[in-house]
Amino acid sequence: MTPTSTPASAPTPDTGRHPRAFVAPLVSTLLTLPVAAVAFFFVGLAPMACDSCGDAASDRFDASYNLAFPVFGFGLLVVLVLLLSAWALPWQRRNAAARVWLAVIAPAAVVLDFIVFHGLVDWP
Repeated sequence: MTPTSTPASAPTPDTGRHPRAFVAPLVSTLLTLPVAAVAFFFVGLAPMACDSCGDAASDRFDASYNLAFPVFGFGLLVVLVLLLSAWALPWQRRNAAARVWLAVIAPAAVVLDFIVFHGLVDWP
């Protein structure tokens, strides 16, 4: 009687390399970077909103903008970390859900960052 041999070590569904692991980070990158650029453009134009303001309104606006702009910049760094994390996860099936979640959260974080900026600025 011959001993039964086990089949060659075929990768299990949880440990094998995912063939389309790059899709979620790629789509997220192609969506997030233009949205972030547009948001940064409008945040940069925001000081023009108070060009014709009086001294008191201009001082309030400038003080709030000087706080909100660094907060917006930090939020963009968080978005960059999310995108890099989505790309850097090992391309295995067990990381697919985390990769997709990071890819989905990145563009949403840009929108949230812009909303926070808009809320922090004391608009005239």
